[in-house]
Amino acid sequence: MPIRGPVGSGTGNIAGMPSDAPTDAPASDYRNLLQLEQAQLDAELSELGFDDGKTGLEYDANFADTSQVTAERGEAEALAGKLKDALEEVHAAILRLDDGNYGTCEACGVTINPARLEAMPATRFCIDHANRS
Repeated sequence: MPIRGPVGSGTGNIAGMPSDAPTDAPASDYRNLLQLEQAQLDAELSELGFDDGKTGLEYDANFADTSQVTAERGEAEALAGKLKDALEEVHAAILRLDDGNYGTCEACGVTINPARLEAMPATRFCIDHANRS
């Protein structure tokens, strides 16, 4: 089943968008975008040492400036938390895609603009409700 998809030369009008903005694209295009985003997030978590259940990078116990290590570890943990949240959103978007609910705003039920989905494939909200969530 095609989903209103990546920007192209389609016709139609979704949520007040110009008639040349949306086009039909197969769900596999969005799945590919989501899988790419998932891979990027996994790679970033791995770089920070938070892959496979690990709790961050290992630091030399003899490092002279322990306050710097503490600060860097805190920054890495904060960033990893944000990356994990984003990864959860990607997983949820893949489930919505599997369930046939992908591309629909959770707040109002309107079809999310394809350009927004292309830019932010894991989004749950249309542009009108993005800042309200």
